[in-house]
Amino acid sequence: MKIIISPAKKMNVDTDSFDCRGLPLFLERTHQLLDALRAMSREQLRTLWKCSEPLARLNDERIRRMDLRSSLTPAILAYEGIQYQYMAPGVFTYDELDYIQEHLRILSGFYGLLRPFDGVVPYRLEMQAKLAVGAAADLYAFWGDSLACELSKDTDVILNLASKEYSRSVAPHLPAGVRFITCVFGEEKNGRILEKATLCKMARGEMVRYLAEHHCQTPEQAKRFDRLGFRFSPEHSDENNYVFCKKGR
Repeated sequence: MKIIISPAKKMNVDTDSFDCRGLPLFLERTHQLLDALRAMSREQLRTLWKCSEPLARLNDERIRRMDLRSSLTPAILAYEGIQYQYMAPGVFTYDELDYIQEHLRILSGFYGLLRPFDGVVPYRLEMQAKLAVGAAADLYAFWGDSLACELSKDTDVILNLASKEYSRSVAPHLPAGVRFITCVFGEEKNGRILEKATLCKMARGEMVRYLAEHHCQTPEQAKRFDRLGFRFSPEHSDENNYVFCKKGR
């Protein structure tokens, strides 16, 4: 089983806590993206990134001096979003760290696919960014089926904890026979499941922690998840969607 999650916009540099165990699998293609970004003006980058002037300045400076092979942070420690805060990888046991290295994969617009201990640098590039590279009109076209093919090399089931923006880069390209199961976290109100962005991110992080703590090997084991008030809801779920809900107030 492989578990996929989204990255986070906010990134951290931590070269001391854990050693990196390798470089990203698609690093040469990341170099192509870096070249494309460096060919753009700061104003063009700001439009691409849809961010403020200070953030555009910071990230423009980053790409001008970026070295993809030095001063690297393990990917699992590099992202600082809510999902990663609730996952809390910094306090995983060594067995749990080995578990996520084997089973967890982080999708990235810039790096494509990351193992937890692949070394990365801070960047800004969301998967839905309209960056044209060569014949590819955007990043979905740039990555094509490469991420799905890599994910399915040694598994026939993927547990999806990624946002729709990122899971779109994988789901349409999976070979026949590979199960793709999406976890949905929401509140039940009037018979409907309503998802709230912040709560979903919290639950996804807690789910990764749960899977690692219990060394889950099958998606069915994820149904026992019972944190943040969520419970598996058989009546709302099917073989491709595991719905975890809690009652609305």
